[in-house]
Amino acid sequence: MTIGVPKEIKIGETRVSMTPSLCRRCVSLGAKVLIQKSAGLTAGFTDDEYRAAGATLVGDAAKVWRAADLILKVKEPLPAEYSLLRTGQAIFTYLHLAAGPELARVLLQKKILGISYETVEGSDGSFPLLKPMSQIAGRLSIQIGAYFLQSQHGGSGVLLGGIPGTMPGHVVVVGAGNSGAHAVQMAAGMGARVTVLDLDTRKLEALDQEYRGRVVTLMSNPANIDAEVADADLLIGAVLIPAAKAPIVVSSQTVAKMRPGSVIVDIAIDQGGCIESIRPTSHKNPVYEQHGVIHYAVPNMPALVGRTSTLGLTQATEPYVAMLVQKGIERALTDHAGLARGVNTRDGKIVYDAVAKALGFS
Repeated sequence: MTIGVPKEIKIGETRVSMTPSLCRRCVSLGAKVLIQKSAGLTAGFTDDEYRAAGATLVGDAAKVWRAADLILKVKEPLPAEYSLLRTGQAIFTYLHLAAGPELARVLLQKKILGISYETVEGSDGSFPLLKPMSQIAGRLSIQIGAYFLQSQHGGSGVLLGGIPGTMPGHVVVVGAGNSGAHAVQMAAGMGARVTVLDLDTRKLEALDQEYRGRVVTLMSNPANIDAEVADADLLIGAVLIPAAKAPIVVSSQTVAKMRPGSVIVDIAIDQGGCIESIRPTSHKNPVYEQHGVIHYAVPNMPALVGRTSTLGLTQATEPYVAMLVQKGIERALTDHAGLARGVNTRDGKIVYDAVAKALGFS
C-alpha cells in the first residue's frame, strides 16, 4: 500500500495527518509513505524527521495524490484539490459532508472510498477520532471568546473572571457533549459565571456533580435559551450531531437581544453551525459583527494549536491507520465494524444515513 500525505491547504491550517512516529509504524508494517515536503513544519515536524522514519519526500502535491492508494489528511479536500483525486482512491480524513454538498458530488463522481474520521465509532458507540478535536475546540473557544471580548477587539470589555467587587463575565454553553464540557471546564477555571444547557439530563447531572454548584445546568428549551443567551457575554455553540447537519438552536432574534460587544463562538460550524446568524469564517478573517455581536466561526479552529492538535489527532487515528496498512483497506473494513462506520462514500453512493439525509439522498 502507498499512503500519501499532502500538505494541508485550508487557510491557517497547521496540522498534519501523520507524525514521524506514525510514519515509522506504517513503514514497519510494509507501507510506502509519500509525504509532501514541509507538510509537517507548522506542527513542528521537519522533513528530515520523516526521512529518518522511512518516508519518501515529494515536492509536488499532485505526485502525492496520483501515486497514493490511501490519502491521509486532516481536513476535507478543497476545490483546488478536486482534480487531484483519482478514481477509485481511498481517503481518510474529516469529510463533514453534511455541510459540503459540492465535495460529496465530487467523491461520488470519482467513486472515492471516503472514510470520515468523525463517524468512526468505538465499541461503546463513541466517536474516538472526533473526540480530541472536540476537546481542543471546546477549550480554545473560551480563550478565543476572552480575546475578542477585549475592548481593543471591539468587544464589550468584560474580563471573564472579573475581580473582587465586580461581576465576572457570563459564559453560556449550549450543548454539553465533548466540546461543550471542555468549554465549561475552561470557563469555570477562569472564574466566569457559567451556564450550560442540554437536552440530556445525564450530561447535566454529570456536570452538576463535577462542579458542585459552581456551574448552572439548565434544560435546553426555547425559553431557557432565550433568557440565558440574552444575558451572555460569551455564547458557545456546541450542539453537534455526528455527520448530520447541526440543528439551529439559537435564532437570530435571540442573538439580537445580546448586549453590544458580546461574543459568539460556534464550534459546530464544521457541520453548518447551530446559531442562525453564523456563517463560516477563516483564520485570516476570523470574526464579523452582526446585531452588534461579534461572531467567530472558524471551521479549523484546532489549527491554532497545530502541535497539540496533531499529536491528539494522530494518537487517536494510529490504530486505525495501522489496521488499514496491516490488513488492507477492504479486509480492515470487514473486520472492524467501528472503522466501517467511518465509510461515508463508496462506489459512487453515499452509504452513511445521516449524511444521505442531510444532502437529500434519502
